[in-house]
Amino acid sequence: MDNIVISGIQQVGVGVANMPEAWKWYRRYFGMDICIFEEEAQAKLMLPYTGGEPRSRHAALALNMQGGGGFEIWQYKGRTPEAPEHPIKLGDYGIFAAKIKCRNVKQIYDYYISEGLKVTTLTKDPQGMDTFFVIDPYNNYFQLVSANDWFKDENKLTGAAYGALIGVSNIEKSKTFYKEILGYDEVVYDTTDVFSDLTDIPGGKHLFRRILLKHSKPRIGAFSPILGNSQVELFEVADRDANSVFENRFWGDLGFIHLCFDINGMSELREKCKTFGCPFTVDSSNVFDMGEAAGHFSYIEDPDGTLIEFVETHKVPIMKKFGWYLNLQKRDPRKALPRWMLKALSFNRVKD
Repeated sequence: MDNIVISGIQQVGVGVANMPEAWKWYRRYFGMDICIFEEEAQAKLMLPYTGGEPRSRHAALALNMQGGGGFEIWQYKGRTPEAPEHPIKLGDYGIFAAKIKCRNVKQIYDYYISEGLKVTTLTKDPQGMDTFFVIDPYNNYFQLVSANDWFKDENKLTGAAYGALIGVSNIEKSKTFYKEILGYDEVVYDTTDVFSDLTDIPGGKHLFRRILLKHSKPRIGAFSPILGNSQVELFEVADRDANSVFENRFWGDLGFIHLCFDINGMSELREKCKTFGCPFTVDSSNVFDMGEAAGHFSYIEDPDGTLIEFVETHKVPIMKKFGWYLNLQKRDPRKALPRWMLKALSFNRVKD
């Protein structure tokens, strides 16, 4: 299993009703202005999660050059994406919110207030760090958290995705999954209470056991310098029944649809997941081609059915306007790309 490389969170998938409109909002307020790909096509391989039929979609993968995972902004075409039957509450099984990294939480809070955005109260997390949530126009929650690892200074107030808040039914079982499969082996805190930093969000006034996990070893691999560090925070609600956030809905419907990791060593990872009891439920097997990017992708489910995607990138556009596409299959998968090369992704910037 030593051949498995996890470079970091590649992206958080978010299903929206209007992809161009949503992406513009994410560019303005999260700095997600680097286009890795954008295309309209059919999702032919996601049949277990799309009602057994291929579904047309319009999607884009966007990054922030300051660092962090990207967003895969995803919109169904030909059907209206569905909202959950019941409003999602923290502790429901699945991704409740994405974490967004920033240098100064108070500064970004003041900016969002000045812009008239919907935010929760600025408060402290269990580490004593400033934090709050911002709600996008589509009722998705994002938690702003402090970070100190940055790829490039572009004078933006935030970086990109830093992790996720995930509802689970058995926190010990889930902790083992995220440690053994994804390398989140260090517990930052593990505490049970009714938490003041959660009371402004749906379901946040209940009693929770929550565990914040991070990886003790630095991520390696081609894109590790820009993807950076990340966290996963697990929530088990103790005093109410929880639901699945995608109960009676399709992958790609409204909300956070998956957490995706950039990896290398897909064959070895397939065997590891099978041995662990979470076999691939989707596997592109041969190369998938999204026009501007290509590779091999697969999906597994965490113990409560939350979708985890793996992408082994084979081709990526460095400077599309000059026809420069990088073939990653011919290089050492454990070695990071040169910083100058990663910085060249800036040429794929989308400007409003």
